[in-house]
Amino acid sequence: MSATLLAALWAHLAACVLLMGSCCFLLLAGCPRTPTAFRWDERIAAWCRLLVLAAIFSGVVWLLARTAVFENRPDAALEARAVWHVVLDTWPGLVWLARHGLLIVLGAFMAVGPDVTERRNWIAVRGEGLLLASLALALGSASSHAAALSPGTAQAVASDVAHLLGTGLWLGGLLPLALLLWLASRDAGADARPYAVLAARRFSRVALIAMLVLVASGVLNALAQVESVAALMGTTHGRLLLAKLVVLVPILALAVVNRTRILPAVAAPRMMRRLAAFVAVEAGLALFLLVLAAAMTLTTPARHAPPTWPLPFRLSPDVVLDVPAIRWRVLIGTQLVVGGFIALLVSMLIRRRAKVLAGAVALVVFGVGIGLPPIIVSAYPTSYRRPLLTYHAGSIASGAAVYREHCAGCHGSTGVGAPPLPDLRSAAIARRHAGELFWLVTHGVPRRGMPPFDGRLAETQRWDVINYIRALGAAESAKTFGGEVEPDRAWLVAPDFTVAVGPLAPTALRDYRGRRMVLLVLYTLPSSRARMSELARMYDVLWVTGVEVVAVPAHATRDAIGELGAAPPILFPVVTDGAADVVTTYRMLAPGPHAELLIDRQGYVRAIWSAGSDAIQAQVEKLNAEKSPPPFPDDHVH
Repeated sequence: MSATLLAALWAHLAACVLLMGSCCFLLLAGCPRTPTAFRWDERIAAWCRLLVLAAIFSGVVWLLARTAVFENRPDAALEARAVWHVVLDTWPGLVWLARHGLLIVLGAFMAVGPDVTERRNWIAVRGEGLLLASLALALGSASSHAAALSPGTAQAVASDVAHLLGTGLWLGGLLPLALLLWLASRDAGADARPYAVLAARRFSRVALIAMLVLVASGVLNALAQVESVAALMGTTHGRLLLAKLVVLVPILALAVVNRTRILPAVAAPRMMRRLAAFVAVEAGLALFLLVLAAAMTLTTPARHAPPTWPLPFRLSPDVVLDVPAIRWRVLIGTQLVVGGFIALLVSMLIRRRAKVLAGAVALVVFGVGIGLPPIIVSAYPTSYRRPLLTYHAGSIASGAAVYREHCAGCHGSTGVGAPPLPDLRSAAIARRHAGELFWLVTHGVPRRGMPPFDGRLAETQRWDVINYIRALGAAESAKTFGGEVEPDRAWLVAPDFTVAVGPLAPTALRDYRGRRMVLLVLYTLPSSRARMSELARMYDVLWVTGVEVVAVPAHATRDAIGELGAAPPILFPVVTDGAADVVTTYRMLAPGPHAELLIDRQGYVRAIWSAGSDAIQAQVEKLNAEKSPPPFPDDHVH
C-alpha cells in the first residue's frame, strides 16, 4: 500500500505542477500568430485538459490508499463510510476536497472550450486557467508537514507555498518549451522560430527567478523540518533531502549551460534542437526530483525522527576546552583556512591567478589537515538520539538505584573510579552526547573491561543511569554555587519533578516556567522548624515578588502540613507524595538536612542556601531585573 500511496502522490503532484507550469508558459509565450504556433498552443491546451484528468484520478487513488493506511485495513479503501470519514472528519481530507473542487471547476472550464480567437479572450482564458491551477497546487501546503509546524505555522506554510509555486513555474514550463523548440527547429515549423526564441528567453528569466525562490524557500523549509546535521544525515527524511540536492546539481549544471551557451544562439535550428534535448533531459531529472519530494511527504520530518548517525566519527569543537594542548593547533589551522579563502578571493580579482589560486588551495588543505583532526571524536549510531526519558527527578532517583547495583563497583559510589576509568563528574563526560553514553552503556567497552548492559538493563533503566550521570556532573558543578545570584548567567538546569500536595492534582516544576520563580526548600524536622515558620511569615511578600515556595520534607507523610504546626499558618505547597525522588535528586546539588534552591522562571537553579538566607528578596530582585532571560531548557539532556 505504501508503494501505491507514493505512486499516486507523485502522479498527482507531477500533474498539478505540470498543469500550473503549462498554463503559465502559454501566457509567457504570448498569443500565437503563425500556424505552427497555433498548433502548439492547441496541443498544450489539450495537454492541460489531460493533466486535469490525471490530477483528479491520481488524487482519488491517493485518497483511497490514504484511507487504507489511516484505517490500517487495505479493504477500507473500498468502503464508502471509511472514505467519507477521511474526507469529512480529517484536515487532510478537507484540504483534498477543496483542491479537487478547484480541479473539477478547472476541468469543466477547459472542457467547454471557450473561444480564444480574439487576443483578449485568449489572455482571459489562459489567465483563469493559471489562477485555478496555482490555487489547487498551493492548497497542498495546507496539509503538508509545514502546516503541522508549531510555532511559526504561517511562516512555514508561506515558505512551502512559495516552494510549490516556484516548482510549478520552473518544472511545469520545461516540457512545453521543449515541444515548442522541437517544432520550430524543423523546416515545417520555421514560421514559429521568432515566437519560440522570444518564449525561450522570457522563460529563462522567469525560471531564474523561480529557481532563486526555490533555493530560498528550500533552505527555510530545511531549517524548519530538519534543524541539524544529525537529522539530515541520520533520518530517512534527511537522506531524501540529500538525494534531492544530489539530483539538483546536474539540473543546475544543465540550466547554466542552456542559459549561457545555447540560449544566446538559439535562433539557429541546430541550437534549437540541442536546447530542446537539454530541456527535456532537465525535465526528466526534475520529475525524478518530484519522486523524492513525494517520498519526503510520506516520511516523518527529520526534526521528529530519531537519527541514526551513519559515520564512525563526528566533529566536537568542545574538545579544545578539555585538552588545552590542542588549542593552538586548532587556532593555527583555522587561521590558515581563513587565509586560504582570502587568497582565493584575491585570485578572482587579478589576471595572473594560477599561482595565487594554487597557494590558496594549499593553505586551505594544510589548515584543514592541522586543525580538523584534533576535533574529530568517535561517534556511534545513537550519538544524536534523543533520550527516551526527560531529565526528571524520578528518572534520576531510579538511575541512582541502578547505578549503585550495577556501576558503583567499578566507577565508585560518587562517580570516581580507579584509573584509567574516567571521572563521571567531569566536564568532559558532561559534554558527551547522551546518545553516546547510551551506546557505551548498551554495548560496553570491551577493551576497558566494561561489559554490555543491553541484556541486563531495560532501555528505560539505561536512560535512567544516564540522567543520573548527568546529575553527578551537575552536583560537582553546583559546588561553586553560593547564596548570591550571578546576573545573566543561567546554566544549571533544575531537574523537573512531579509532586502531590494532599488531595490536590499532581503538579510539576515545569508548570511554573514563564510564570513564577520557585524557592525549593528541602527541610528536616525538628531542626528546620524555625526556618519554616520564618518562610510562612514571609510568604505573602515572596508571592507578590513572583516567588512560589515549594517545601519538600525529608520524610514525607500524609500529615506533613500538620507536623509543621498551625501557627503561623503554612499557605505554600508542602509535598506529601513524591518527596523521596525530589530529596534524592536535589540533595546531590545541595546536601545537608536543610537546603534552599532558588529556581528562576526559565527553570535554572540560580542560588543555593544551606541554612536559609536573610537576603532572599534581594536575590529575587536581581532575577526580576534581568532583561534577557535565557530560553527554557530542553527537558531531555543531550
